[in-house]
Amino acid sequence: MKKLWNPYLGGFGLGLVLLLSYLLVGHGLGASGAADILGAEAVKVVAPAYATQGSSFAHYFADGQNPMNSWLIFMAIGIFMGGLISSVLHGRNKLEIIRGAHTTDKRRMILALVGGIIMGVGARIGRGCTSSQALSGGALLSVGSWIFMLAIFAGAYSVAYFIRREWL
Repeated sequence: MKKLWNPYLGGFGLGLVLLLSYLLVGHGLGASGAADILGAEAVKVVAPAYATQGSSFAHYFADGQNPMNSWLIFMAIGIFMGGLISSVLHGRNKLEIIRGAHTTDKRRMILALVGGIIMGVGARIGRGCTSSQALSGGALLSVGSWIFMLAIFAGAYSVAYFIRREWL
């Protein structure tokens, strides 16, 4: 197995990226907003009148705006490209399913899909993903963001006992 970054050094680096994000762009980090914009665009393709007038996505299209020009889209592209470049440079770019010894590929994919859906719904309800809530909101000392992160940890610890057999 290839050596990974020291987690403290990685955390320090992430903090610097967050600081630079505020200083250079005026926004924190977060990824769920880009998914929201892509959802709005998908609704516009299927039902243009509904997307632009009767839905919760209508504000993206107000005054003829193009939501695909949002900084969130460009940040998501940058995150993807940065991850891809890093994985290629460090020889970690391969197609594989990482799972525990006591589970199947199919079960792992189903659990990942269910977990992703739950986190996506939670991001919409909580008005932000863990990146925006924990990193950006936490750095700004937002009480709601701190409560969000405590809830994330409490939820993770409460189900860890039941899920751990998937990885043993």
